[in-house]
Amino acid sequence: MSTHRVHSGRPGMRWTSGQSGFGITHRVSSTAFGTETKITMLTTNTQRSAVFLFVSLVAVAVHAEGIKDVTLESPTHGTTLTLSEQKGKVIVLHFLLKTECPYCLKYTREYAKLAGSNHDVLHLFLKPDSVDEIKAWSLKLGPQDLKDLPVIYRDPDARLATQLGIPDGYKFHGETVHFPALVVLDSAGQELFRYVGKNNSDRMKPDDFSAKLKSAMKNQAK
Repeated sequence: MSTHRVHSGRPGMRWTSGQSGFGITHRVSSTAFGTETKITMLTTNTQRSAVFLFVSLVAVAVHAEGIKDVTLESPTHGTTLTLSEQKGKVIVLHFLLKTECPYCLKYTREYAKLAGSNHDVLHLFLKPDSVDEIKAWSLKLGPQDLKDLPVIYRDPDARLATQLGIPDGYKFHGETVHFPALVVLDSAGQELFRYVGKNNSDRMKPDDFSAKLKSAMKNQAK
């Protein structure tokens, strides 16, 4: 069973979940189209997956025109980066989870190594935590087999994640946070593809990413 209602508001997208008498209530709002969709469904895995897929598809449609310019600050390196100044490069936005997450450490190490193999692809790692929390978290990356520690940027209050329609509502370590995600922008700043994980361990593997990027670039060139 589902109900729908439409209203206008500020730009952005939000996905929240809550328990109802009929199951889980999922709410998706995107004021880019001036819509809010409320879906109440039973709690089977298939139905939850269907809702999640719906949210991801809506997010892609909403942001097909590209994103507003953003300047990111790095607590780990004391540098800034403006997205509009990176034209000519493919940009990969890695939205890491708020708070502690061992999968985020593993994921960041893997993609940091991949980043060194192609300088036309810029990998940006983002966390919504405080400056001090990001600094402390980044120390756990350790040098290991990385030549240099990756630059970690801050996404205050997950504003960029929200702008790009990354769903929130994920219960993790006692907090409600955005789901882990990867968003790829082409050299003109338009979205090529995205991957939104269903939980903290659901991430796109680097090999799968490389294959997907190659395919997307090939299709774009046609």
